[in-house]
This record gives sequence, C-alpha cells and structure tokens, in this order.
Amino acid sequence: MTTKLRFPFTAFVDQEKLKVAYLANIVNPRIGGLLISGPKGTGKSTIVHSVVDILPDYQAVEGCIFECDPEDLGHFCSQCQQRSKIDVVTRPMRIITLPLSCTEDRLIGSIDIETLLKTGEKEVIPGILGMAHRNILYVDEVNLLPDHLVDDILDAAALHWNRIEREGISIAHPADFVLIGTMNPEEGDLRPQILDRFPLCVKLKTVSDRDARVEIVKRNLLFEESTYELIQQYHDKQKKVADMIESARSLLGRVSVSDVLIEAVARSCADLKVDGQRPDIVITKTAKTLASLDQRTDVGTDDIILAAEMALVHRTRDGGLLEPPAVEEIQKVFRENISNARAAEKIEPHTPVEKKDSGQFAETAQTKKKKK
Repeated sequence: MTTKLRFPFTAFVDQEKLKVAYLANIVNPRIGGLLISGPKGTGKSTIVHSVVDILPDYQAVEGCIFECDPEDLGHFCSQCQQRSKIDVVTRPMRIITLPLSCTEDRLIGSIDIETLLKTGEKEVIPGILGMAHRNILYVDEVNLLPDHLVDDILDAAALHWNRIEREGISIAHPADFVLIGTMNPEEGDLRPQILDRFPLCVKLKTVSDRDARVEIVKRNLLFEESTYELIQQYHDKQKKVADMIESARSLLGRVSVSDVLIEAVARSCADLKVDGQRPDIVITKTAKTLASLDQRTDVGTDDIILAAEMALVHRTRDGGLLEPPAVEEIQKVFRENISNARAAEKIEPHTPVEKKDSGQFAETAQTKKKKK
C-alpha cells in the first residue's frame, strides 16, 4: 500500500501560533483539541495532515480493535476486560478523518450484518470514534456537520467513552482522542456550546507579507513538481520536531505551575467574565505543555499568556452576552494580574533546564515576543 506523501509540517511559512497549538495537543492529548478557523486558501486542511510523519508511537493491546492502552486497566474496552492474557504491540499515532457523508452508525460503530447472516456470530465493526481512540479525529468544515453527529462527537470527547448498542450487543470502549476541527467562518458559525468544547482555537488570516507569500508559492510549486526534493529538504527539520515531541512528552510530568500563577489565571478569567471554569483548566494544561516544548520544568508568564490567547479567543462571556475577548484585551488583563501576583509574592523568574536541540521550534511564539 502506497502512503500518500504530505506537505511537511516544518515547510509551512508563518502561522507560528497554529504550529505551537497543534504541537501542544500532540505532546499532551489531554488538552483535548483545537479549532482552526480561517478563510479559504489558508492551508487549514494541509497543515492538519502535515504531521503524519512526526506523530509518536504508542503501545496497544494486540488484537484489540479499539487499541486499548495495556497500562491503563481501568479504561479497557468490554472485550479487553475479558481477556486472560494481554500482549502488547506498538502502533503509530494516526489522523482519522471524519467522512463528509458519515452516518451515525459509521461514527458510533455497528455490527457486521453479513457475518451475522452467514454464521450467526455478532462481529463488532468499530466506528470512527473507536478508530480515533488515542489518535487525532479530524473534522473538516465542522460548522457544516449535522447537529446530531456533532452532539455524538462532543459526548464522546467529554466522557472519553463510547457505547455501541446494536442487535442485542452492548460494548463500551474508550474514545480518548484529540479533536481537530477546521472551518471557514464565512460559511457559517458554530453554536457557542460547540465552540466551548474546543479547548484551543487559532484564527488564521491570509498572509499579507509579500516575501512570505512568494516563499509560500515557491514551496508549493516545488512540492507539486518535485515532491521528494521538498520532503528531503525538510527531512532533518521534521526529525528534530519529532524528537522534540518525544522529549516534551517525557518532560511534561515534571513541569510544575505555581499556585500564584494558577490564582492569576483564575482572576484573569473572572475579570474577563469568561463562562465556566473549563478555560482556567485548559490554560493551565496548555501552559505546562508549552513549557515542556521549550524544555523547561516550570511555567512562566509568557506560557500562560500564549495559552490564554489560544484558549479564550473563541469563548463567549457573561452568559453569552459578551463577544469573545480580543487578543489585546487578554494580554492586558493577564499581564496585569500576573505582574501583581508576582510582585505580591516576590516570585523569582523561572530558570530553564538544560535545553536540547529542538530545531525550528526551539524558538516558540512566546520566546519570539521576548526578542521584540
């Protein structure tokens, strides 16, 4: 089987915030997902698929159609709970794309009717939610998806479980995935309830810099005319990003965030009148992940502010009466609260651990701001 060659992740021009948000979700799937909003022609779908060759591997129960985690006995599917022996196999993390014409049976899962009629055996066919477990679930044009399918996906994303009930069979399986959605706001909006379930959001704009546009054209033409040449040019950078993901995953469990910063996050979200407490949690998780990507074991101010920008720009406020906050407003409120908290507690600046070579993304969006 021939694998389709994808435009390399590191070959994308600009869009640094989107790259960081996507990498954060790969390093820490517990963040939960990302909504990419932007006009047509900004490469939304292309960048989603560009990470295929830098995704990490994971271990799964051999023979399990839902690829249960052998180390997480409490989240075994109904079938794995009945196994007397557990063998382990290594699988690559994948991108599972939701078909445009997806039915509810295809999404949730069903029974193989042909096998049932021929043999009388009830064989389970995993749905998209089952296939997406421990992988990336990609929904293109999520704002055009039928409401009942959106509700099914959001239920699974919230519970991290899915249940297949067909022909007298009931099977529960874990459905813990990174939800990536893309949309063109010109084609319609998402309900606030759906927007709130996307932990992070990056709003793309058409690149206006002339030199950047020229470089975009050159790289895309080279990919079309000499695919292998472009891929070879970025091979080393792709490898560095893959290594960076593995390193960040190993470091993530040792990253800490001070109580003072957590309090500053809570105060800032309250000041901005953000609905619910989910954003506070998302900001903290994302900030810890950003620190791990930068090879640090403690969270700094810029980690929090960048995480807040990505976590709040799509959320309604004050019970839906206020529009989402602008980036400038987010930065102002968070910097004030963090500065006041640090001044009150006399917090020392964070100290980076020994850095490893992480290639193009060692200089993330927040470190660029410091140079300015």
